[in-house]
Amino acid sequence: MIIDLHRFLQTERPAWSELEKTLAKLEAEPNWRMDLAQLKHFHYLYERASADLGKIVTFAAEPETRHYLEVLVARAYGEIHESREKAHRLRLFHWFFILFPQTFRRHIRAFWLSLAVTLAGCLFGGMALALDPEAKPVLLPFPHLQGSPSERVAQEEKATHDRLAGMKGTFATDLMTHNTQVSILTLAFGATCGFGTILMLFYNGVILGAVSVDYILAGQTKFLVGWLLPHGSFEIPAILIAGQGGLILGRAFIGWGGRASLRSRLQAVSRDLVILIFGVAVLLVWAGLVESFFSQYHEPVISYTFKIMFGLMELGLLALLLVRSGSSPAAQTPEAG
Repeated sequence: MIIDLHRFLQTERPAWSELEKTLAKLEAEPNWRMDLAQLKHFHYLYERASADLGKIVTFAAEPETRHYLEVLVARAYGEIHESREKAHRLRLFHWFFILFPQTFRRHIRAFWLSLAVTLAGCLFGGMALALDPEAKPVLLPFPHLQGSPSERVAQEEKATHDRLAGMKGTFATDLMTHNTQVSILTLAFGATCGFGTILMLFYNGVILGAVSVDYILAGQTKFLVGWLLPHGSFEIPAILIAGQGGLILGRAFIGWGGRASLRSRLQAVSRDLVILIFGVAVLLVWAGLVESFFSQYHEPVISYTFKIMFGLMELGLLALLLVRSGSSPAAQTPEAG
């Protein structure tokens, strides 16, 4: 093979420099993750440098360039085939406190839409119950919510025994299982181009709005907040994030004029969906424990003020996690998720 060495170096060196800059960024920012297009381009640069190395080994007069390419190709090979990502998956702390909030922020628009749909459901449910109290059996298809809020509060505050004695673990497990199933279903309904997810979010909002208005109209606002906030500060955001995932999935199914195939679009979001739903599961585990061991106990056992303060503290810590944790220049750019 005969090539013009000078022209070869002039032509190929820009690609080597680009590969070197990408490697430097990967090494300097371990949390930086490339999107699908960037990954393809990175692999192209690696293959191109490897091919150039195969060509330049025939030139004994270029030992420095040959050594430079050998090191460059070795570094790129290490990044492509390294086990760092697998190790990170096993590091729960890194995954929950870094990858989860970063993924949440990348798709923040989908979260705001999830919140908006839920709030619309809350408004509908609350107004429907306020205008037609007889609609309670339809709006709240749960036996323990059918009675008078004032009577329930009076019974809860006069209880002389622990009705969950010996059952807290089972009750918490049932809560975690049920809420996780609802969350997974909410995300999975994104496969209906997002319509199923929107219905689930709206329906959950209807129930929440109807319950809230029912207790507020009965003058039991403090009980309501003290009852729902300790576990709801994690449970409700978890459902919203599951809805966020469902809307991301729905967007991938729709495509909206993109030229990428459905398979490519699903591959591009699959990792983020897994991160989000496992983050949701962790939030729901905590919510289940709090509801079983704390939320179900009312005055005079635990003051409502203390329960409300505890719930607000939880909500603040969760907001801090999602908004600030894992912040970096690369992670601060939101995607149109």
